[in-house]
Amino acid sequence: MRSAFGVLALAAFAAAAPSKLHQAEKKATPELLTDIDKIQTYWGGQRPYKPTPSDYFGVENAGLPDGCGYEQIHILHRHGARYPTAFGEDGTNDELFISKLLNISSMEGKNTFYGPLDFLNDYTYQLGLSLLLPTGSSQEYQSATDFWNTRGRLLFNASAGEAYYNATLANGTTLPKMTFRTTSQSRILASAYAWVAGFFGPTNTSAQYDFTIITEGGGAADPLALDCENSDIPAIGYTGDDYVFDFIPLYLTEATERFNNYLADGPYSFNVNDTYAMQSICTYEYVTFGDSDFCYLFTENEWKGFAYSLNLEYYYDFSFGQATGKAQGIGYVEELMARLTHHLINTTDSNINTTLDGSEATFPLNQKLYMDMSHDDVQVSVITALGVNYFRGALPVEAGAELTPRSFEISYMTPFSSRLNTEVIGCNSPTPTEIKKNRVLYTPNQNGYDPATATNKFVRMTWNGGVVPLDSIDGGFCGGRTDGLCPLEAFLASQANASAVANYEYACNGNYTTLAKFVPDSGTIFP
Repeated sequence: MRSAFGVLALAAFAAAAPSKLHQAEKKATPELLTDIDKIQTYWGGQRPYKPTPSDYFGVENAGLPDGCGYEQIHILHRHGARYPTAFGEDGTNDELFISKLLNISSMEGKNTFYGPLDFLNDYTYQLGLSLLLPTGSSQEYQSATDFWNTRGRLLFNASAGEAYYNATLANGTTLPKMTFRTTSQSRILASAYAWVAGFFGPTNTSAQYDFTIITEGGGAADPLALDCENSDIPAIGYTGDDYVFDFIPLYLTEATERFNNYLADGPYSFNVNDTYAMQSICTYEYVTFGDSDFCYLFTENEWKGFAYSLNLEYYYDFSFGQATGKAQGIGYVEELMARLTHHLINTTDSNINTTLDGSEATFPLNQKLYMDMSHDDVQVSVITALGVNYFRGALPVEAGAELTPRSFEISYMTPFSSRLNTEVIGCNSPTPTEIKKNRVLYTPNQNGYDPATATNKFVRMTWNGGVVPLDSIDGGFCGGRTDGLCPLEAFLASQANASAVANYEYACNGNYTTLAKFVPDSGTIFP
C-alpha cells in the first residue's frame, strides 16, 4: 500500500468526471453477483482468511510422504483484518467518495438515491483507520490453533489430549522458552499477541515466550516491514499504484454509468474512482460488520476487475515487476538461511538489524518453531527474493486482462492473516515417494517417520496451505520432484546468490531516479 500520490490521481479523475446525462430509459441491470462467498474470492489482500487449496500453485502431489516428519517450521505471518489505511487507492479514495456522498446529501437531503443505491439515503460511514479489528484478532488466534492441530502436535510430539502447546513433556522435561518476533506497529504487535494466545491457550503468559519487537519506521532496519528508501520514490516504487488508477476506468466505466442512473437530478455524478471506493468499502465493512450493502452492486466480471487491480498493485510495487521487489524481501531470506544453517548475522548489506540478529537472545538458532508477524507486501517480496518464478509474468494494463487466468493471484497469496511457512522435513529415504493429498496424522511416527533414521532433510514451503513450487526457482536446484520438496542442501544452494541478485544497496539506496535500467519482470536493478 502506498500514500499521498493517490490524492493527485484522484483529484485528476474527479476533475475529469463528466456531467450527469439524463436518460429517457435506463439500461437493463446486468446479472449481479450475490453469493458473498464467491464475491470474497475477488478481494485480494482484503479477503478474510481462507485456506488455499494444497495444489492451487500447480504442485501435483501435496501430501507428506511416508517416512517423513516435520522437524522445524518457520512462519512468516501477516496481521489479521484491519480498517482501511490512509493510502491513496485504499482509505484515501474511500474517504473522498464519502465526502462526495455528504456533499450530495447536504444539497439534496433525503431521497437522493434510488433503486439499488437507496440505502445511501441514510448511510453513515463508520470505519476507522489502520487498526486491527476484533475479527483480525480472532483470525490470528484461529491461525495458531489450526497450526497446533495440524503441525504443532506432530512437531512437538504432543501427548493425547493436549489442545495447546505445553512446554512440559510427558517425561517431565521442560522445553526452552521460545522467542517470536513482531514489528512495533500497532496492528502487527496486536496480531502477534493474538497468535500466541491461540498457541499457548488458557495458560498463555509472557513467562512462556519472549518477543523480539523490531522498531517499524523512523529509518530503523526491519526485515519484517517495508524498509527500502527508493521504493518510496514515486517514479520508482509506485508503479503498481499508477497501474491501479490506469486500470480502474477499463473495467468500471459501465458500472459507473449504471450507478449514475440512480442519482436524483443535480449537478453531480459518480466517477470511476467513486465506484472503486464502493468495492473497497464493501471489503472493509464486511470484516468489520459482517456484511455490506455495497457488496451486492457488481457483476462477477467487475469483481474480477477489482481483484486484478490489486494484483497489479502488488506485482508492480513489491514483486517481479518492481525494481526493488527482491531487495524488499531479501532481509528475511537472509535470516531464513541463517536459521537453517545455525549462524548469527553480524554484518549485512540489507535491511537486517544486526544488533538483534547478532545475538541468540533476540535471534535464536535452535528452535523447532519460529513465528514472525509481518505484512502482506513482505510475504510477496520474500517469495520474489527467493526467485520462485511460478509467480513471475507481466500483468498487462488493458481491458479484459482480468478475465485471463494467471499465477499471481493476491486473493490466494495474501488474504488477511496469510501465512507463508517454510517446513524442514526429515525423511528416512533420500527419495521418498510422492503422495497426492495430506492424510490426518495423529502421531509423528504414524507414517513410519523415525527421527533417529530420518537423516535426509528437505525443505517445503506452503502459502496458506498451498504448496509452493520450489522447482521453479532459478537454476533448477529444486527440480526432480512433484510434491514441492527440495533437498535442504539444494535449497541452500539455490539461494547462494540471492543477495547479490537482489542488490539491496543499489536497488534501495542507489542514486537513480528512473527505471531506464530495470529489466522488466526481473525484480531487481543494476547500474
